[in-house]
Amino acid sequence: MNWLDFNLHLPITDPTWIFLLVLLIILFAPILLSKLRIPHIIGMIIAGVFVGEHGFNILVRDSSFELFGKVGLYFIMFLAGLEMDLEDFKKNRSKALVFGIFTFVVPMIFGVWSSMSVLGYNATTSVLLASMYASHTLIAYPIVSRYGLSRLRSVSITVGGTAITVALALLVLAIISGMYKGEITSLFWILLTVKVVVVSFLIIYSFPRIGRWFFRKYEDSIMQFIFVLVLVFLGGGLLELAGMEGILGAFLVGLVLNRLIPNLSPLMNRLEFTGNALFIPYFLIGVGMIIDIRSLFTGGEALKVAVVMTIVATFSKWLAAWMTQKSFRMGKNERTMMFGLSNAQAAATLAAVLVGNKIEVSPGVPLLNDDVLNGTVVMILFTCIISSVATERAARNMTIEDNIEGADDKPKEEENILIPIANPDTIANLMNMALLMKEPKRKYGLTALSIINDNNASETRLAQGKRYLERAAMVAAAADVNVHTLTRYDLNVASGIIHTMKECAASEVIIGLHHKITIVDSFLGRLTENLLKGTHKQIMIVKSVMPANTLRRIVIAVPPKAQYEAGFIKWLERLCRMGTQLGCRLHFFAHPDTIPYLEGYIVKKHRGLRREMTPQDEWEDLMMLASHINFDHLLVIVSARRGFISYDPAFEKLPAQLKYFSNNSLMVLYPDQFGDPQESLSFSEPLHHNESQHYESVGKWFYKWFKK
Repeated sequence: MNWLDFNLHLPITDPTWIFLLVLLIILFAPILLSKLRIPHIIGMIIAGVFVGEHGFNILVRDSSFELFGKVGLYFIMFLAGLEMDLEDFKKNRSKALVFGIFTFVVPMIFGVWSSMSVLGYNATTSVLLASMYASHTLIAYPIVSRYGLSRLRSVSITVGGTAITVALALLVLAIISGMYKGEITSLFWILLTVKVVVVSFLIIYSFPRIGRWFFRKYEDSIMQFIFVLVLVFLGGGLLELAGMEGILGAFLVGLVLNRLIPNLSPLMNRLEFTGNALFIPYFLIGVGMIIDIRSLFTGGEALKVAVVMTIVATFSKWLAAWMTQKSFRMGKNERTMMFGLSNAQAAATLAAVLVGNKIEVSPGVPLLNDDVLNGTVVMILFTCIISSVATERAARNMTIEDNIEGADDKPKEEENILIPIANPDTIANLMNMALLMKEPKRKYGLTALSIINDNNASETRLAQGKRYLERAAMVAAAADVNVHTLTRYDLNVASGIIHTMKECAASEVIIGLHHKITIVDSFLGRLTENLLKGTHKQIMIVKSVMPANTLRRIVIAVPPKAQYEAGFIKWLERLCRMGTQLGCRLHFFAHPDTIPYLEGYIVKKHRGLRREMTPQDEWEDLMMLASHINFDHLLVIVSARRGFISYDPAFEKLPAQLKYFSNNSLMVLYPDQFGDPQESLSFSEPLHHNESQHYESVGKWFYKWFKK
């Protein structure tokens, strides 16, 4: 065998070398272009131009690019729906509708006029060409995701408008294609409407229920990932069967799974990683491979068509964004963001030009000639470049503005959540709960702790603790979050937690209740009592009976005067983050005097959060909440340490009452409170505290009697 006998034949056809070359492009294009301050997306498209048949003919756009390219396009639309803030979208749905109409009608008007007056095409060709300008592809959406701006108002408006304008553009394509095939009849419209409505209802109604059942039944990360992909392509395939484009189905599946896949979760990180690392770059390289730059220099009609198409498409999209900005008094950066995301032409545009090129108005004369085909691919190149540059600039400016505005709002206390790990069955639930509560933009701030009792220390215990910490670190790493792991030797668990909180400056601690142990036994354990006496920091005791992402509602029982405690804002912020990440409703049961404080903070910091406030005067019996709690709800009880302002003697009944909620997910929360930690025995904590509780009960009874 002669190792030096190596014959290189272009284009490359061997699958190994094709895949290697694509990976090298994905690896080095961002590295090279980052030095020139050019968005990575443009690098993928330009690389596709160079290696394609119209460049150096290194690769042929074979079936692999067709397959992976379509998967990448589906991923773009799916992630756009998945990362959208649904509450913000509902609030801005009228704006999204207006923008969708503007970004369809304006390009249609300018497109028909320019095609008929400047290029001299007939009415049918002009309408089809204009529909290509009206549609757009969210090529630059990965830039928005990279900056963490997917939940901005301007992004939600643009994504919603994209679904509208693409659907209308594809409808125009279907009508023109049906006209030349003789399919446009009254029955055509009825069948199309019925099929689209039935498929959309099937996706919206059944997919969330199937997803919630599957996530509760199977917790394996690989199975969940494959299951989500199955739903994405099933939705796309069903909508294609209905006569529309599959990308709309992928977008719709992203919307209906939005609340089941939190933005900061291992599953979301895996989906984004897979799409951004492989499938989306494959799609972008494939787009570049169809672009023929040489058509610009051949002269004649092709150059004229390319210039007109690029100018009309870009100007009309900018004008639609400007009209939306002026209509709703939005900012300059928001207009740039809408224009940047909506300017790129790719998927639907390619579909329209390829269909139009195959339709013959007469023998040998296509509806869209080769000049339009070449002009389209050149327009795709320039609009993708403009889109990427504009989106990158808007995202950078918005990030800078957000950092400046939020500089004064940063809490004085640095956020650091401590998670003691002792039970392997609760590790994933505790870590996921901490991920839902942490600051979304921070990649650190979690500490996992394993405590080994000095009396029972052994190599086996040490190895077991390390395995538990590794599992906790894996859960956090899957969500792209760094967790600090720590092993500590101490006399008992409570002492180890308290000392670690001081040494690590922990802001709060999350501990778990094993669901196989009765709540009474666990809640009244020595660990909880010692923690409450040993620290004034926030303590959250959690019992999960199902994965957090499948919860539909969080019911929160708030005691009177809770707004006067030092940790009021902290626990409210943590629960609001959970509600935002999960997309579920927060139902507060609170004293009428406390509700304005709850509502005021939520309106200021989390305006789009779904919430409900129910006045609750008495705290004597939690059973009154039973009718409001289902099996897929999380019950949060805000308690207080004895001797503080929001403490109520009724708290002593909690352990006995909580046994009635043994089938529900539960959190008992003790907020931050002023003062130094109490010792086990002191004059501020008398041994005969039960007597004082009786005095308070008697006083309450007399007060109610005189009030009557």
